[in-house]
Amino acid sequence: MSYILYGDIGSGSAIAEMALAEIGAEVEHRAVPLEGDHQLRADYLAINPMGRLPTLVLPDGTVLTESLAILVSLADLHPEAALLPAPGDTARAVVLRWMALLAGEFYPQVTRWDYPARFGYAPDQAEAARDNALAMGRDVLRIIEDHAGLDDAGPFLLGTWFSVADIAIAVMCRWMKGREWVPAHLPRIQKLAEAVAARPAIAPVWARHRLG
Repeated sequence: MSYILYGDIGSGSAIAEMALAEIGAEVEHRAVPLEGDHQLRADYLAINPMGRLPTLVLPDGTVLTESLAILVSLADLHPEAALLPAPGDTARAVVLRWMALLAGEFYPQVTRWDYPARFGYAPDQAEAARDNALAMGRDVLRIIEDHAGLDDAGPFLLGTWFSVADIAIAVMCRWMKGREWVPAHLPRIQKLAEAVAARPAIAPVWARHRLG
């Protein structure tokens, strides 16, 4: 029995799709186009009441939302893929620290950037709201660049050990004009993103989601 992944090109479902590709899992893709706000339609809200992408249905029927929960769960369900250090390993705590920062502080800025009206901003306030979201999101990425220990030991958060955290960082750093901004301002994160994009299982997914 396969996983079921609800998503769209260019959405947060790219993160889950890359993890599934690394694992080599069988996946059934179900499109939820962002154009036209299909994620807010009743049939999808019945699955994911937050109206966000992605949603992942596990082979046993368990429904998962929230990229952080999806990535950690996939890593734990497939220990053979070694996408997270084992429980009790302090390296796991390091990985979870930066994944939680992205989920709690960066991802909300992306939502505000994409949909300022949903946060109560009037049309004449939307551009200022987006500018503020962009600045706050970039501050989070700068913290990761400067304090996450990315160095010459290897391109990934844990040096040469590739983890689901690297997928999250690589994809999210491309959002909110990141394709142009990150290469010019965050060389460590750019190196990480390039290393993630070059992984054989991930490369076609990266290209399909136009994360270039």
